[in-house]
Amino acid sequence: MLSRPDQDAMFSKQLAALILFNHENRILLQHRSEDAPAFPGYWSLFGGGVERGETPEQAVRREVLEELGYRTTEPRLWRVQQYTHHVVNYERYIFVEEYDGSELILGEGQAMGWFLPSETNALRMTDPTRRIVEAVAGFLASSETSPSR
Repeated sequence: MLSRPDQDAMFSKQLAALILFNHENRILLQHRSEDAPAFPGYWSLFGGGVERGETPEQAVRREVLEELGYRTTEPRLWRVQQYTHHVVNYERYIFVEEYDGSELILGEGQAMGWFLPSETNALRMTDPTRRIVEAVAGFLASSETSPSR
């Protein structure tokens, strides 16, 4: 069960994730492998932990390169999400970037897919990820996604 940040949690961890979106306002999600150490078989955002000495932006660039073979060009911090799982308080930095059409090579997980946020209701996701996917629908519908829109 995932919940809001807990004052009694024993550990804190920073994460960085990317919402890569295309010209059809579809977002790229990762289907985690069945042997993943956390949330096996769930759909999630691409990204991972922020390492010591790294900024969240450096972490998201590194993680996306490792997981997708994709070089981000201008990841923009969209929001910071806080939640607790077991005894860990998480702070997840969510970046957004419009997909540039370059090749994507899945390096982690069992699959990836492009989805409209409204198409994700049946996908198995954690509550924090579902909240982000629901919120990004409004972001994508607005004119703030890129100056050319």
